[in-house]
Amino acid sequence: MQFSYRGKTAKGEVRQGNLAAASAEAAASELLRQGITPLSIRPQAEPASTLEQSAGLALFRRKVGLDELIVFCRQMHALTRAGIPLIRTMRGLAESSRSPVLAEVLEDVTSRLEGGSTMATAMQAHPDVFPELFVAMIHVGENTGLLDDAFQRLAEMLELERDTRRRLKQALRYPTFVVIALLAALLVVNFLVIPKFATVFAKLGADLPLLTQVLVGTSNALLGYWHVALFAVAAVAVLVRQWKATDDGRQTWDRYKLRVPIIGPLLELITLSRFARNFAAMLAAGMPVTHALSIGAEATDNAWMASHIKGMRAGIERGESLLRTARNSGMFTPLILQMIAVGEETGAVDDMLVKVADFYDEDVDYGLKRLAESIEPILIVAMGVLVLILALGVFLPIWDLGSAAMGRG
Repeated sequence: MQFSYRGKTAKGEVRQGNLAAASAEAAASELLRQGITPLSIRPQAEPASTLEQSAGLALFRRKVGLDELIVFCRQMHALTRAGIPLIRTMRGLAESSRSPVLAEVLEDVTSRLEGGSTMATAMQAHPDVFPELFVAMIHVGENTGLLDDAFQRLAEMLELERDTRRRLKQALRYPTFVVIALLAALLVVNFLVIPKFATVFAKLGADLPLLTQVLVGTSNALLGYWHVALFAVAAVAVLVRQWKATDDGRQTWDRYKLRVPIIGPLLELITLSRFARNFAAMLAAGMPVTHALSIGAEATDNAWMASHIKGMRAGIERGESLLRTARNSGMFTPLILQMIAVGEETGAVDDMLVKVADFYDEDVDYGLKRLAESIEPILIVAMGVLVLILALGVFLPIWDLGSAAMGRG
């Protein structure tokens, strides 16, 4: 069986490559014999058939959703708490799962458990389904003998994540529909309405106002070069996506994303709430602070804020307090810093971080309720400006022609 490994030599050099061995333990022994301390050892999948490869592509493979993970965590909490053997539990959930993707993943995890791997190690082989935060919580639960509590915490965290996403989508639904309607109206006017009026104006031979000339020129450009415009938009989208895939690009994008009016501050509150709650859950599970900060940074979907969290970890590794590193990060308000200080003094940082997350959640709730109210005036003004431009550009020449005809009459 082939394994891919990553390790360090005695000189601190990082080595990675492939190794054939009967098991992961045998691969680790062979690496140690070669003077390489293994950091990670993962089995390589055997070559699949063309049909299996096409079925495994992202385009043909449905992802495991939050609802399915929540149900899985709730079931695992109940079954492990009841004392049912882990392998039997996983096998049963794999057979009863309604998601073919999750069932396949659980079957693979069960096979790895039967091979002697821990649950955290088995889940780590499926990062698309089980993120690093999920694996870290399971690892702590296994080491402390509280695996059922780990699944319960994960279920609660995922439920909060799902509720936040639903509320954000609900708040953005109305503005999204209005923007789509505006774009559709612009396309209809430029492709159908303005060309008809332009033909009439050309037959009359009248001098057109500047605004009408701009509208007619824009419509002609779209009619004649719409395929070029479509290609340009697609090319820009691909380039932006590739730029965002780089570390600098993603960090710059996420930094300025938080500065977008109305939406940016709300996204920042959601990210801070998620980090505080995840950090509190990991500390409550007994994870070291530096490790919890590392996992919290990886679980944050904003690269710019993740870099600040990593800065907090570096500060704590230098011997600084959590309060000082939090103050130096510049992410938290004085009230939040005061709550963290109280948590450090009382030895209950995890409890105070939960209160911090609740505080952020209240701000998020208020912001989501006001989101549609804040965007609605902007959309109304945009619609008014669009109607005014179209009215002046299309009807002014008609009024001028009518006034000239009445004057001649």
